[in-house]
Amino acid sequence: MTTGTTVLAFDMGASSGRAVIGQLMSDSEGVRKLEVTEIHRFPNHAIQVGQHLHWDILRLLHELKKAIRLAFQGGYSPATFGIDTWGVDFGLLDANGELLGNPYHYRDSHTEGLIEEVSGLIGQEALFKMSGLQFMPFNTLYQLYAMKKAASPKLDIAQTLLLTPDLLTYLLTGVKSCEFTMATTTQLYHPGTQAWNTELMERLGIPSQLFLTPVHPGTVTGSLSPEVMAELGVPAIRSVSVGTHDTESAIAAVPAGDEPFAFLVCGTWSLLGTEMKQPLLSNETMELEFSNEGGVGGTYQLLKNIMGLWLLQECKREWDEQGKEISFPELVRMAEQATPFRSLIHPDDPRFFSPSGMVDKVRGFCAETNQPIPQTEGEIVRCILESLALRYRQALEQAEKLTDTRYGGLHMVGGGIQNQLLCQFTANALGKPVWAGPIEASAIGNMLMQLVALGECKDLREARKLVADSFPIDVYEPSIDANWSTAYETFLGFGRV
Repeated sequence: MTTGTTVLAFDMGASSGRAVIGQLMSDSEGVRKLEVTEIHRFPNHAIQVGQHLHWDILRLLHELKKAIRLAFQGGYSPATFGIDTWGVDFGLLDANGELLGNPYHYRDSHTEGLIEEVSGLIGQEALFKMSGLQFMPFNTLYQLYAMKKAASPKLDIAQTLLLTPDLLTYLLTGVKSCEFTMATTTQLYHPGTQAWNTELMERLGIPSQLFLTPVHPGTVTGSLSPEVMAELGVPAIRSVSVGTHDTESAIAAVPAGDEPFAFLVCGTWSLLGTEMKQPLLSNETMELEFSNEGGVGGTYQLLKNIMGLWLLQECKREWDEQGKEISFPELVRMAEQATPFRSLIHPDDPRFFSPSGMVDKVRGFCAETNQPIPQTEGEIVRCILESLALRYRQALEQAEKLTDTRYGGLHMVGGGIQNQLLCQFTANALGKPVWAGPIEASAIGNMLMQLVALGECKDLREARKLVADSFPIDVYEPSIDANWSTAYETFLGFGRV
């Protein structure tokens, strides 16, 4: 194999981050494959300071710098780098370009009650048509409105708002930019006018001058600053605005063909939906709580946010603190041995949004719905995994209704597909095959847009073919079990859309 272009992807999740090298390889017949190598992984912890929950953005910057140094020490020479992260969160810069404090964490409580307040001011239907987003308490709109209500002096001082991946890129390059897919997570970007909704900002007292004109994925925005190059002892690397929202990078790496397909990006959050050419802004879309987020290659994603493996991660964290320290694989084995369909939860019940006390929250939901209360770790994990699979079925059926399309199966990507029991439960719940892979979808999608920027892939279609040629896909066929249909009827009785 001959080594070609090398790129560096930073993929930052809500609980951890990683730096991954991508190398475009060619065999003697010119067939190309993408090889990925993880060179650095690090935790990403929320930090409580007084009444607020924050991201430790400077620690993340330190880890990115460490990874760049490790890349060159490992003999790699990346031509470009790109950063993707979770959505909605941001930092504010003053007139000198300095950061005004650590960014708030999207699970901070300062946005409680603001969905109802803003909807009362603007009107729910009007707000949906001018944003296309599911009403979620962490959306940038509500974070900024919370700061406005609190008379935060940061809003008076700030000159520029940078969403998390653009903020980290700025701290490495000195170049301020705003990427399209991330902009569409804010609930302040109008999908109809394809511009910031300055009228809405003015009505809510949010300073519109903070926002930069978005650039589309695959845009070269700058390179490492002279100061960073000198600090790290490395040459210049160009920065590319990839699909900086990690969900959109993951969807870019779905190895689907040209036919309409359904996807599930599976991690701390689960994002289930389908790719569209235009946003779908109907009242039914709003009532079923779907979002329209900008994607790569000029697409929009019709998707639903589902609480995801956050539920399991929080339970494990609680057990770890109690000194049990059971590995995820062992927890899955314990779940396999637990009684099927003993009890279920609705993953998107509001109680599950905040951290801490997740085990008691799961038990509390079961008690309130007159189900057996799960006691053992295996019973709790099985309850979570079966409930997620049933929620996926509900969301897929809703997506089929909205798009008038029947999907032949579900593409699952992301770190969550390492949980093979969840993949099999999902196939069983759907009664359809699940195609699982690749695992590192966000990092791979990040790399793909760098390769598009470098001219190595001409478009998204060619990039997805590269994924299909490069990474194995596991197929989970559904097992026929009437108990899944019975459990689904119980699940629907919980009453959430």
